[in-house]
Amino acid sequence: MKSLLVSVCWVVLVCVIIELQGYGSLGCIDEERIGLLKLKKAFNSPNAAASAFHSWDGEESDCCEWENLKCDFITKRIVRLSLNSTRTIGWGYLDFSLFLPFQDLQNLSLARNHLIGINGSIRSNKLQSLDLSSNGLTEIPSLATMQSLKFLDLGFNNLKNFTNFNEITKLRGLETLAMTMNHMSSQIPSSLWSMTSLKAISFSFNKLQGSLPAEGLCKLRKLEELDLSFNSLQGIIPSCLSNLTSLRVIQLSRNLFTGTIPPNLFSNLPSLEYVSLTYNHFEGSVSLTSFGNNSKLQVFELDSHNSKLSVYTEDSHWKPLFQLKVFRLSNCILNEPNRVVPTFLWNQYDLRVVNLSHNGLMGEVPTWLISNNTRLETLSLQNNLLRGPVFLNPDVSNLDLFWFDVSRNQIESQIPNFIGSILPNLKFLNMTRNGLQGTIPASLGDMRKLDALDLSHNNLSGEIPEHLAMGCYSLHFLKLSNNNLYGQLLPAKSNLTNLWSLYLNNNHFSGELSRGLLNSRYLQWLDISNNNITGQYPDWISGFRSLSTLVLSRNYLQGTVHTSLCELERLSFLDLSANNLNGIFPSCANLTSLKYLHLQGNQLVGPIPSISSSSSSLVTMDIRHNQFSGEIPSRIISFLNLRVLLLKGNSLEGSIPNELCQLGNLRILDLSSNNFSGIIPQCLYRMPFGDKRELNDTFSRQELGWTTYRSLRTYTFECPFDITPYTQAKFYMSDVAEEFEFISKRILLSYRGNILYHMSGIDLSMNSLTGNIPDELGYLSSVHTLNLSHNHLTGKIPTSFSNLNRIQSLDLSHNRLTGEIPQELIRLNSLGVFSVAYNNLSGKIPDPKAQFGTFDATSYEGNPLLRGPPLDEGGTRTEDMPSAQPPTADYFEDDVFKVSFIWSFTISYIVALLGAISFLYIFYSR
Repeated sequence: MKSLLVSVCWVVLVCVIIELQGYGSLGCIDEERIGLLKLKKAFNSPNAAASAFHSWDGEESDCCEWENLKCDFITKRIVRLSLNSTRTIGWGYLDFSLFLPFQDLQNLSLARNHLIGINGSIRSNKLQSLDLSSNGLTEIPSLATMQSLKFLDLGFNNLKNFTNFNEITKLRGLETLAMTMNHMSSQIPSSLWSMTSLKAISFSFNKLQGSLPAEGLCKLRKLEELDLSFNSLQGIIPSCLSNLTSLRVIQLSRNLFTGTIPPNLFSNLPSLEYVSLTYNHFEGSVSLTSFGNNSKLQVFELDSHNSKLSVYTEDSHWKPLFQLKVFRLSNCILNEPNRVVPTFLWNQYDLRVVNLSHNGLMGEVPTWLISNNTRLETLSLQNNLLRGPVFLNPDVSNLDLFWFDVSRNQIESQIPNFIGSILPNLKFLNMTRNGLQGTIPASLGDMRKLDALDLSHNNLSGEIPEHLAMGCYSLHFLKLSNNNLYGQLLPAKSNLTNLWSLYLNNNHFSGELSRGLLNSRYLQWLDISNNNITGQYPDWISGFRSLSTLVLSRNYLQGTVHTSLCELERLSFLDLSANNLNGIFPSCANLTSLKYLHLQGNQLVGPIPSISSSSSSLVTMDIRHNQFSGEIPSRIISFLNLRVLLLKGNSLEGSIPNELCQLGNLRILDLSSNNFSGIIPQCLYRMPFGDKRELNDTFSRQELGWTTYRSLRTYTFECPFDITPYTQAKFYMSDVAEEFEFISKRILLSYRGNILYHMSGIDLSMNSLTGNIPDELGYLSSVHTLNLSHNHLTGKIPTSFSNLNRIQSLDLSHNRLTGEIPQELIRLNSLGVFSVAYNNLSGKIPDPKAQFGTFDATSYEGNPLLRGPPLDEGGTRTEDMPSAQPPTADYFEDDVFKVSFIWSFTISYIVALLGAISFLYIFYSR
């Protein structure tokens, strides 16, 4: 009987199915077919070629078979419309009334349609999901009639405020709200916290301000996912967040949160899978052992922004139940006082990302992380105190690791010879600033995908392996500077055809420059300074048409600089200093991008180099210690951005041209040790010499490289809205820093970095300048150094010099100045070096107050008519005058005036003495 009943049921069921199939053959509802054709017409304007509607045509076809929609199997009514990327060009509005025919519509997606606004509303009690993301909406559309809505995505639009947000708060059944990547800059509206049905919220990538109110947020007891990352939220994290026991995602990274992390935040949330609090301003301490009851945690990120957060991971009674995929914990005070690498990581076998950088970790390098986690994609251990060998298991390969950074540690071992065979897909390898020894492994050539390699600032020796130069054909950045490498710069068979930057400076490479370098014809930055390179200046250097930085300084290059240099139209930084180059520097009209020119310390002759008159970008011209001759050309005024002009130690002559005064940005002027004559131009006071202190990018080092945000290849995280675990790979190397030498306070120093913005000085010493010192020079209130020594200047010391408020070094020695030293100079509180020695000054020395109390007799010697401390009363005695010193490198001319002055004074003194004796003899003999 039972079997008969079952058989009858099956027969009835089959008949029902057949009947339904027969009903289905009738096709979709006519009302909805007409509605679809109206939609097509609306979306096809102005783009008549909308590819999403090719099948939307004909009265006989079943519209349920049309693309981008789905019908209910039984009722044949449309339940889903996926119209993403349908309107591909032209911004416009959409009328929601077009969707009124679709009474059973449950899912509507209109993403990426160039919509800037929505007119009308949809009256539906069945629509559950609405996706309006990636459009250009400027206002929240009318939504109050969609009371059945559970999912709403307004992300990636142009919403600037929460106007019409009440349209959302009326949706009492809403469970997921995504407003990611808009431009909202106000506080989160308090009405949001009344939406107690919410399970997922995302307001990431906005400009939200204010704090998280505990009395509001913690009412959302059903909340499972919370993403407020990349905003400007402040204040503390409400401790009541730990009461939201359904939470599985907390994403609060990159805000301005402060205070301590609630101690029970993690221990009371057993469902947590994703926690990111990275890049905030937390203080205090937090312990990872609070995750003791959590077995679901996959992602934990806590990169500190202020280095004030103490994190503890060590507890012998704690054995994690979870297996992490992503672990970021950097820039923290980690495991004080021992600073050990978290030991619980020994038992993690499924990691994809590990970042423990900037923590001051001690102990051996935890390269076992690579062996234990064969799907690891990123490992960053930079800027710690890790030591020991870089041990890699030769029997365990990792095919997913693409970024490995152990830079700025204390590793003094060799690089494993087989590193290339077990990490063949590595793209970024950074081991700079350690104590690495031995040779560069040839197996690096097995890393065919290697993009950037930095082994600089180590103790590596030997030659560059030919296999590296042949196999790493994907390399863009190669930096091997500051090692003990020798041999040829690059092997003759180099195949680094994609190389952009090559830094081999400060090594022991020798021989001539090989044309093999031309295989890297896309080079933009080349620095091979401070090696033992010999031979002629390479005329083929013009083959690098993209070259921006060329540094060949401190080698043994000879010959003339070829005119082919002028073909490097993108050249911005040129340094050929400290070689044996000779001849005339070519006149280049095409170097319009040149900012820094360094030719000092060669044997170049002829006139001052003629760079393009349109090269207003020139910032530094340093041609010291050559054999340039002639006058300063009037075209100098075309270099309107010139900050530093160093012409010292040449054979330049003529007068100092008034055109120099038009260089309104000049900070350093060094014309010393030449043959300039005539008077000092009084217009020099018009030049700023430090008066402008704006910090722009004039002297900034260009950072080469990039920050790569790459989605993980082997792991995804499931979430209603897009929370994509990623790996953040930073690879940067600094370009050559602008640097120059200048004498200040009688010391030749080298200046680089931010100090260049504050340096200012004038050095006209060791010339044949005559006339009075212009009073107007006293208006240079911001100048730090003024050196007019070893000239033939006459007249008085200007009283206006008391206005040199920032002067640190003032040298007027070895001239023919007369009169008194102005007493007002004691107001110069910054003065550290002062000399008026070997002039013909007279009168009382300024009172030994303030800085003038620090100057000894050498500042005033050679002025017989000066009196007062620190000199003996009546002046410097002849027997106390110092003997002549041999000329230094900076003062190499014979001081004829000094010798002639001493002899003339001695003879005059003897004649006067004999005259006085004769007068007394005649007077008393009467």
